[in-house]
Amino acid sequence: MNAEKLIRRSAIGLAFAGLLAGDVYAQSPDPALTPQQQDIQNDKKDILSDKKDLAKDRADRDADQRDINKDKRDLAKDRADRNKDLRDINHDRRDLNKDRADRNADQRDINHDKKDLVKDRKDRNKDQKDINKDKRDLHKDRKDLRQGRKGHQ
Repeated sequence: MNAEKLIRRSAIGLAFAGLLAGDVYAQSPDPALTPQQQDIQNDKKDILSDKKDLAKDRADRDADQRDINKDKRDLAKDRADRNKDLRDINHDRRDLNKDRADRNADQRDINHDKKDLVKDRKDRNKDQKDINKDKRDLHKDRKDLRQGRKGHQ
């Protein structure tokens, strides 16, 4: 049995060693290639990777340029809007100044009209007194006329 155990252990050891050797072989570069051929293969992989990166970079650049162009158009519109807003503000400021001047003129007119109103009230009151006096005089004159007719009859 000792020989059988020895053979089994040797077979298991050889199998394990074979697995390890296969793993190392799979990880190592192709032994059939020379170092110059390996460099060429690596360079080809690098070139393919660089071409992919360049294509992505071009797409990014193109997208960035579209964004820049759109931003320029937006900026021009924003400037036009700002200029229109400034014109509107200046127009509103002029209108406001005119409105203030009109209001001040109206206030002066009101103050003048108030003075005239006081004068007009005095004149009206004086006229009313004259009307009342004239009514009394008229009434007296009618009375005198009636008295004169009665005395002449």
